[in-house]
Amino acid sequence: MTASIASAPAIAQDQWLVPMRLDIMSTGALSLTLTGLTVFATTTSLLYVRERARWQKREAKLAADLEAARSHQERLSILLGADPQVVVSWNGRDAQPVFEGDSGFLGAPGAALALAYGSWAAPADAKRLELATDALKERGEAFNVTLRSKAGPFIDIEGRPVAGRAVIRFREVTGERAQVMTLRGELERVTADHAALAHLLAGLPHPAWMRDADGRLTWVNAAYARAVEASDTTTAVKGGLELLDRAEREAATRARREGRSFAARAPAVVAGQRRTLDIVEVPAATGFAGFATDMSELEAVRADLQRQMDAHVRTLDRLKTAVAVFDGSQRLVYRNSGFDTLWSLDAGFLDGLPTDGEILDRLRAERRLPELGDYRSWKAAAQAAYTATRASEDWWYLPDGRTIHVVASPNPQGGVTYLYDDVTERFTLESRFNALSRTQRETLDSLREGVAVFGSDGRLKLSNPAFAQSWRIQGGDLAASAPHIDEVIRLCRPLFPQDEVWSELHSVVTGVRDAREDYRSRMERRDGTVLDMAAAPLPDGATLISFADVTASVNVERALTEKNEALEKVSRLREDFVHHVSYELRSPLTNIIGFAQLLGTETVGPLNEKQRDYASHIVRSSGALLAIINDILDLATIDNGALTLDIQDVDVADTIAQAAAGLHDRLTDSRLELKVDIDPRTGPLRADGKRLRQVLFNLLSNAIGFSSPGQTVTVSATRQGSDVRITVADHGRGIPAEVMEKVFERFESHSLGSSHRGVGLGLSIVRSIVELHGGHVELDSAPGRGTKVSAVFPAQGMPLSDAAE
Repeated sequence: MTASIASAPAIAQDQWLVPMRLDIMSTGALSLTLTGLTVFATTTSLLYVRERARWQKREAKLAADLEAARSHQERLSILLGADPQVVVSWNGRDAQPVFEGDSGFLGAPGAALALAYGSWAAPADAKRLELATDALKERGEAFNVTLRSKAGPFIDIEGRPVAGRAVIRFREVTGERAQVMTLRGELERVTADHAALAHLLAGLPHPAWMRDADGRLTWVNAAYARAVEASDTTTAVKGGLELLDRAEREAATRARREGRSFAARAPAVVAGQRRTLDIVEVPAATGFAGFATDMSELEAVRADLQRQMDAHVRTLDRLKTAVAVFDGSQRLVYRNSGFDTLWSLDAGFLDGLPTDGEILDRLRAERRLPELGDYRSWKAAAQAAYTATRASEDWWYLPDGRTIHVVASPNPQGGVTYLYDDVTERFTLESRFNALSRTQRETLDSLREGVAVFGSDGRLKLSNPAFAQSWRIQGGDLAASAPHIDEVIRLCRPLFPQDEVWSELHSVVTGVRDAREDYRSRMERRDGTVLDMAAAPLPDGATLISFADVTASVNVERALTEKNEALEKVSRLREDFVHHVSYELRSPLTNIIGFAQLLGTETVGPLNEKQRDYASHIVRSSGALLAIINDILDLATIDNGALTLDIQDVDVADTIAQAAAGLHDRLTDSRLELKVDIDPRTGPLRADGKRLRQVLFNLLSNAIGFSSPGQTVTVSATRQGSDVRITVADHGRGIPAEVMEKVFERFESHSLGSSHRGVGLGLSIVRSIVELHGGHVELDSAPGRGTKVSAVFPAQGMPLSDAAE
């Protein structure tokens, strides 16, 4: 058959030769073809039979294998469905996943939602699963994770490459393993809670402890260790150091035996200090747990609050304002002494805690409430404060003439607090104040001085007509328009353009200065008017400015000043003239005295009795005139400040004797007795001896001149402390009070009916010399009992500071 098949193409190719050979080969070819066909058919039949048998066998084997695979698949499906699980596989990185199983245990219906990790897992777990899935698909990295789904059960997720596929299995953890994992999670939570609680208790600032069933300490925190002054918690537990006193420990032991909680507030020594603790000890699973809270500050605050409340009550009792507190049931729970004084109700009635309505009824019955036509409506309105949310006030005009201001304030806890204030006096004072204000306004308007009051904002608040008239300001009432100080200055400037004064006034009004103080100035305006301006700050921040017209007084003052200057000039001329004349007279007078003495000694020739008498009179008169001239010169020298003192130790007794010797003739002629009384303790005196003799000479001259014949003139000296007092006393006529004020003035001479004559310089020189020594002169005299003049000198001389001056 193979040869026949192989020759078939040749026959096809030589078909064009068939007609030519048909006759020759027709018989042999036909027989050969039939033979080939027979062989081909036979061979084909044999091959078919053999292949059919082989394929039947193979088909039977494949059918058996298929049946076995189906059985295996069924068994696998049964096994896969036996547990709640889902299997997902990928045949290539970009292939679609194939899902097997039910994902109901994930809480996500549909197996395809098993890969939607965010729908059934926590966000952190979902992110971790997504990363692990990508690593499995791309690099074949296996993973195994157990986590808890949002639905509650634990899930095992296992991913690995299997036969070139990426396979992930999601299986619910069940049975004992699920219980173990649940218990493990609960243990971890309880452990974390226990650790947190332990850290919390250990870090608390309050002592905490635990005891076993027998009451022994098993654990304490750091605050407990510090409280019992232990080095650490272990030492406190091992040593069994107790925080509480014996009485509290025994009470806690009884409570533990009875299985109940123990709570008490008791004193305890905490870190060496006595404190007050709130102690709580409760039964626990393994024994007892205790806790102590330091309540010392709370107790101190409570005591302080009680003291404040007591002080508040005492303060309210001292108030004149009547206070009454009513509770939510409208009963009186507190009243102060001012309430009793204001209403004068019976104390027993008030102590019975009456209601608000009962008190009002009692007051109405005693005619201590306003006279009202509809008392019921008024009472209901007064008691509306119990349901109000804000305080209200009212005015009660009582029949006895009093006016009561009533404030009703609702209390947050219910009830009302009433404040009754007797404002009768205030109303009276306000009425008087208004009347006084009107009077002051009328007075202000009638003043001739211009007055303006500027507020703290610099605006004119008040002025009188004289202000506008003095500054020639037109435009009606200035205070009504309230112009600013700048505008007022602008209106006044034309009459007084000096900016310095206005700037100072502006700063005083607007408060630019560091301190508010008075300011005064004199303004000489262009029209010749002179105003004295005075600005004074007022307590309310305003400034009062007044303008007084002093033109007339200024003119008088100027005239008096000019007159005074003229008088002073005349006085200086008089003094210069006296000094000059006295100086010019002294030289010729000395010559006259000298020649008169020369004649009296009869050196140039004998004199008769009358001539000798005349010469004697010339000497005495010239000496008196020389003494007057010397006094005038001394006063002029003192006035010019040119008199200097020769200070040295002076014997007071000798100086008195020398002064008396110079007046011996006058004492003899006047038939007077001189009595000298010197205290032995007087001692020496630091003074100018010459000037001291001059003082004594003038004092004795005055005493001799005002004494009558037969009387006694007394000179005494004594030491009084650090001063030496020299006194000259006579028993003459005395000095009237109106003359005593002038006896020390210059050229004041008063004979007072005696034969004494003088120019009135003696006592003036005495006072000037004594004051130069740092002393003073005292005069004691009265008509009919003589005169006593005392010169008081500092014993140690004038102080250096005074001498320098």
